Amino acid sequence: MRAVAFIAGLVIVAGTVLSAIRTVILPRAAQSWLTRIVFTAIRLPFSAIASPKQPYERRDRVLALYGPVALIALPLVWLTNVLMGFTLMIWGLVSQPLGDAFHFSVSSLTTLGFAPADSLIERVLAFLAAALGLSLLALMITFLPSIYTSFARREVQVGQLEVRAGSPPSALTFLERYHLIGALDDLDELDSTFQRWERWFAEVEESHLTYPALVFFRSPQPERSWVTAAGTMMDTASLVTACLPRRAVGSAGLCLRSGYLALRRIADFFGIEFDHDPAPDDPISIERGEFDEVWDQLAEMGLELKPDRDQAWRDFAGWRVNYDTVLLALADVTVAPYAPWTSDRSAPSRDRPRVRRFGSRRSHPGEPDPVPLDRP
Repeated sequence: MRAVAFIAGLVIVAGTVLSAIRTVILPRAAQSWLTRIVFTAIRLPFSAIASPKQPYERRDRVLALYGPVALIALPLVWLTNVLMGFTLMIWGLVSQPLGDAFHFSVSSLTTLGFAPADSLIERVLAFLAAALGLSLLALMITFLPSIYTSFARREVQVGQLEVRAGSPPSALTFLERYHLIGALDDLDELDSTFQRWERWFAEVEESHLTYPALVFFRSPQPERSWVTAAGTMMDTASLVTACLPRRAVGSAGLCLRSGYLALRRIADFFGIEFDHDPAPDDPISIERGEFDEVWDQLAEMGLELKPDRDQAWRDFAGWRVNYDTVLLALADVTVAPYAPWTSDRSAPSRDRPRVRRFGSRRSHPGEPDPVPLDRP
């Protein structure tokens, strides 16, 4: 029994340390079953309190605490697991009651030293427990500033979008305001805008895969969301590419590609199923009538549009199909605020893409490039 207890304790400690390394140190998207259990367990009471029957303002206030609370709970779970593991290891190696083994583990892990270590084995285990306790604490001290630095960089662009695209943000408002200030005719300004968002998408992909908890960190203002901001900019780039002649098609296309690849990889990490190689004429959540309304409003602004509206619709749909499913799924997962063409059609009553078992591999191991840059 004592040998089994020692092995079990060793496995618990090793698994916890590996989980901490994968969650905090490893600079890539790495699944951790322990981290997932913690976030899932904490999500349950938050989801119950912030049910869809509640007003959105109340749901937003409640869910704003979810990410920070889960992050605080995570090191507590790590320390508890390490404490349990060392208790079993000490009980398995040293002839003392289980209660005394727990007492010794607490003393060693917290480095308080109120339980003396008499034998060599006890001293070795006490040293290892103290080193692990301090290491886990140091990891969290460095982890939180990194999280909030990435969060702040993300939210600067999201906040600036309100000036350009309104609140809630929409691609139509973005184009209208840029037209009023003459920015749509300034190719340098338009190029610069799409290049900034291309870089933003790359940063979001890197930070949200390295620190997946960031996905659930809500914006300081309840009407803002990184998901709706992403959808607005990709819809803007799609409309510019599909409808407006002689505009920044190259930079808009690169922004689109950066955007849908980022959202796909984040969605894939969370096990959201989607078509990795969609056809340009696959159905999307935007109806032809909605596109025609935007086309008419662009024409009323006095914008020069491409001569073939039908081809423009096919071009827009050919771009949107690359990110339509993952955009709506992430808006649903994060309970994003209302925004046209994003969270306004992600209600639970709509059909949802299935979510795979956590950690399962997708059917397409590669990341295909579904659409050449010179066409949607």
